[in-house]
Amino acid sequence: MFSRLTIALFSLLLIQACAQTQQAREVQSSGFLGTDYARLKEGNEGEALLVYKNANANLAKYDKVHLDPVTIWMSGKSAFEGISAEDRQRLADDFYNALHKELSQDYRLVDQLGPGVMRIQVALTDAKGSSPVMDTISTVMPIGLAISQTKGLITGKPSFVGETQAEAKVTDGTNGQLLAAAIDRRVGGKSVSGTTDSWDDVHAAFEYWAKQLGYRLCTESGRQGC
Repeated sequence: MFSRLTIALFSLLLIQACAQTQQAREVQSSGFLGTDYARLKEGNEGEALLVYKNANANLAKYDKVHLDPVTIWMSGKSAFEGISAEDRQRLADDFYNALHKELSQDYRLVDQLGPGVMRIQVALTDAKGSSPVMDTISTVMPIGLAISQTKGLITGKPSFVGETQAEAKVTDGTNGQLLAAAIDRRVGGKSVSGTTDSWDDVHAAFEYWAKQLGYRLCTESGRQGC
């Protein structure tokens, strides 16, 4: 029979294993996708909040990717509020690096558009850092964790965590045909470990999106072992 200490330790491991970020409940368009917003539909489980997939696209024919530099798309008054131009540039660079690292595992990254090339354009449309001191307090203290999780259930966002939103589109490198598009927003997930970097939650979202993009391109191309 498990002792109380064993059960407590097991429960702690389960909490720590939770994802560092979680999907938000809603997104707001920034204008980055232009007229393509009309094609977006609510995503299925595991997909972005809003997605479009061209049913006639044959992604298997693409073996190269042209990854545009990640852009910062500031449309709302609160988007990137209080974030310096230097920090915005660093976030854009970090997001690009995460995407480049992931995509380069399955595709040849090229500088020119042409046959067999997918063009991927990504915009970071909002970002907010967490409050690392408060984050640590709220997650170390059991009552703080409980309050934070309760708020998360109601609003979709725990207390003191960071959040970010991105929009992306994939087009044919020859004729510009839209192959796919998506909008997603992620917020920090609470864990008992807390965080000491105000951008940890945002960078975790970058890593998640990069891996999801690689995975979706793999499965939609019909490849094995995705």
